[in-house]
Amino acid sequence: MIDDNDNRNRIIGRLDWVTLLIYFTLVLIGWFSIFSAKYNELHPSIFDFSMEYGKQLIWIGIALLAGFIILLIDAKFFNAFSLWIYFFFLASLVAVLVYGKATKGAMSWIEFGPVKFQPSEFAKMGTALALAGYLGRLDVDLRKRKEQIVSFALILVPMALVLLQNDTGSAIVFVSFIFVLYREGMPGAGWLMVIGVVAALLFIFTLVWSQKVMYFILGSLLLLTLLYLFLNKKRDAIVPVILVFGMGFGMVFSVDYAFNHVLQEHQQNRVLVLLGQLDDPKGVGYNVYQSKIAIGSGGFSGKGFLQGTQTKYDFVPEQHTDFIFCTIGEEGGFLGTAAVMILYVALLLRIIMLAERQRSTFSRVYGYGIAGIFFVHVAINIGMTIGLMPVIGIPLPFLSYGGSSMLAFTVMLAIFVKQDANRLNIL
Repeated sequence: MIDDNDNRNRIIGRLDWVTLLIYFTLVLIGWFSIFSAKYNELHPSIFDFSMEYGKQLIWIGIALLAGFIILLIDAKFFNAFSLWIYFFFLASLVAVLVYGKATKGAMSWIEFGPVKFQPSEFAKMGTALALAGYLGRLDVDLRKRKEQIVSFALILVPMALVLLQNDTGSAIVFVSFIFVLYREGMPGAGWLMVIGVVAALLFIFTLVWSQKVMYFILGSLLLLTLLYLFLNKKRDAIVPVILVFGMGFGMVFSVDYAFNHVLQEHQQNRVLVLLGQLDDPKGVGYNVYQSKIAIGSGGFSGKGFLQGTQTKYDFVPEQHTDFIFCTIGEEGGFLGTAAVMILYVALLLRIIMLAERQRSTFSRVYGYGIAGIFFVHVAINIGMTIGLMPVIGIPLPFLSYGGSSMLAFTVMLAIFVKQDANRLNIL
């Protein structure tokens, strides 16, 4: 399904070059940061394909080619085949569980000779397309229970399959689709986000202060609230308040079980290190400890390209992948990290702005879907490199080394840019 030449030229001319400029800038920053993180004096050329920076250039080229092909395809293709794309990546997630190769404790990779493929990176895109395709139908109303169940099923099925791969980081990203449901007017979506935040806070405070202290705090707040309602003759609110606090007590009670039976030992230790309950700078907290040293040593303007000592002497494990941000922090300093943060914020705001001007529900929902994916990736990755989030191992979009992530994020963005370029053809 290819547009005719005249229509193709018009659509190419309508491409949002601001988004593409931000994309190219981030890709270049990522490539040079990988070069710095893995620099080898015996292989000084950034075009050396035997090194990670050379291999990343190959993946950048493949991603650009894939993005260019997407811009030539009829925009209606992605709506028409959204569910087929979704089911294809669901099948790939199942294939990982059967034929996958374990890497660092996660069964999330399939190998094809020398090439490793991570389906979970593409499953996020497939879910965004499927959700957009479903919500884009004329008869879908998120106020109806059936539509709500289908929407959650589209999100939870791939999320569950990724969890079975022991890839908690990638599974958490699927939570971002709640932003889509909130934007599309699903009743209660806002409350779900509030409940999620409250549950996380209760989890943290319970680990820090213990269950007994949390029971005392919640009990005291409940008594004060009931006293306020009784004195102000707002008795109709008493039962809902008791139910809400009852849920709070239940969450606190479940923390001990969830922490000790759901999380694995290394995940427990990472949470404890994050909360200051465990001091292990030479063990489980080593990555974050060295990462913070690297970022802090960069100061205001950084040490300069290829001049980072933490980077040069490999103090930070996985620095070219999950911890690429600390390379930027050490060599670019505050100015470098601020520039990268501004680029990400600009990209997210641009995607949301473009999503709002779409004439089709499919394009708008898909735009919000990928905006949520990018936001969670950026927030968690940068958060864990500076010690504000537990280390769960997800890449920084367009910056981290990795073919699957580079290709998936590029294709994800290219599809949306194509949809935006085609918006004027939709009546």
